[in-house]
Amino acid sequence: MVRMPASFVRRAYIFLCIVTVLHFILSISFPSYGRVTSESISRLAGDKWFDPFEGSYVATDYDCSAPARLEPSRKANATILFLARNSDLQGVVTSLKQMEDRFNKRFRYPYTFLNDKPFSDKFKQTIVDLTDAPVEFGLIPPEDWNQPGWIDENKAAANRKEMQEKEIVYAAYRASSRLLVPIMARDIFSYRNMCRFNSGFFYRHSLMQKYRYYWRVEPDVIFYCDLGYDPFLYMQDNEKVYGFNIVLPDYIETIASLWNVTKQFIAEYPEVAARNNSMDFISDDGGETYNLCHFWSNFEIADADFWRSEAYSKYFTTLDAYGGFYYERWGDAPVHSIAASLFLPRDKLHFFNDIGYRHHPLEHCPIGELHKQGKCWCKEEENFDYHWYSCMPKFERMLQS
Repeated sequence: MVRMPASFVRRAYIFLCIVTVLHFILSISFPSYGRVTSESISRLAGDKWFDPFEGSYVATDYDCSAPARLEPSRKANATILFLARNSDLQGVVTSLKQMEDRFNKRFRYPYTFLNDKPFSDKFKQTIVDLTDAPVEFGLIPPEDWNQPGWIDENKAAANRKEMQEKEIVYAAYRASSRLLVPIMARDIFSYRNMCRFNSGFFYRHSLMQKYRYYWRVEPDVIFYCDLGYDPFLYMQDNEKVYGFNIVLPDYIETIASLWNVTKQFIAEYPEVAARNNSMDFISDDGGETYNLCHFWSNFEIADADFWRSEAYSKYFTTLDAYGGFYYERWGDAPVHSIAASLFLPRDKLHFFNDIGYRHHPLEHCPIGELHKQGKCWCKEEENFDYHWYSCMPKFERMLQS
C-alpha cells in the first residue's frame, strides 16, 4: 500500500476544511446555492447522506482543528444523566451504545453517572471505552439517598406489609411479562429512595449543579430512530422546560394521598399555579380529583432550573415532610408531572414525537413521515400513544382547548 507523505495529508485536510467553511458561508448567504449543492451531493451519495446544513438544530459548525471529533461548536449547557448501580452495567451499555449511535456520537454531550455506592473500576472503564464524550461518575451522599430519620419506620413498615398483602404493583411487586413478581426486600427500600432522590435531589448533586439541561436515560432502554438535531438546543431556543415521550395513568394505590397534599399546597401558595397551565391534562373535573395521568419520567429532557425554582422547592419540601415516598410509594413521575402541569404554562411542555423510545413494556414509535425521516426500526402498530391505556388523547385535547 502506498503511504502518502504527512505534509500532503495535512495540506489536503486543511484544503477540505477551507472548502467546508466556504460552503457553509455560501449556503447561509445564498440559500439557493445551499439547496442546489445539497441536493446534488445527496443524489451522488444516496439516501445515507446527512445534510449538515438543513434545519436549525443539526450538527453544524464543525471544528476543523479536531479531525477525529466532528463536534458542533454551538451546544447547550447540558448533560446525559444515568442513575445506575454497578449491577446495571450491561443494561447501561445497551442504552449508552444506542444513545451514541442514534445521537451523541455527533454531538458529544457529556455523560453524568450517579450511584449511591462507588462505581467499580470495571463499570467506569467499560463506559469510558464506549464513548469519546466526557464522562463523570458521582457518588450520591447518604443523606440524599437513604430513608430520613424522621420517617416513622413502624408506620412505614406496616403500610409496606399492607401493600404486599394487596399485591400492589411497584409498591411491593413489579410487573414482568404480565405477572406480578415480588420485589426483594432491599429493593423495596432502594426503589423508594430512588423515587425520592429523583424527585428532590438529583439536580442538586455537585456534578449536576453546572448543568441547566439534562436528558435522563435508564438502563435497558431502546432508541429506535436516528436523531439528526440537538434536542437540548431545541428546548433552549424555544424556551421549553419539560420534554416527554410517553404518558399514562399511575396506580392510585401507590399515590393515594398525593393529590390531597398537592391541593393543600396550592391553597397555601396559590401564586405558584401558572396561567394557562395544564390542569385539564391531569384532572377531569377542574382540579377536584387527579386522573392519574403522568409523564413517564424514565424519559425526560428538561430544564433543571425548574426543579431548582422556589415554587418546586417549596412543593418538594411539603411532599417530603408528609412522608408519602415511604408511607405510600410516591414516584418521581407523578410528582414531576403534577408540578410541570401546574407550575408551568402549557406551551413550556414539549412532546418529543420524533424520538422512538422503549422502556419495557411500553414504547413510543413515530408514525408516518417521522418514522421514515428518522429511519426508525420500531413497528408503528406498537406505538403506545393511542392505546386505550394512554393519556396522549387527554394531552392533545388539553392543547386544543
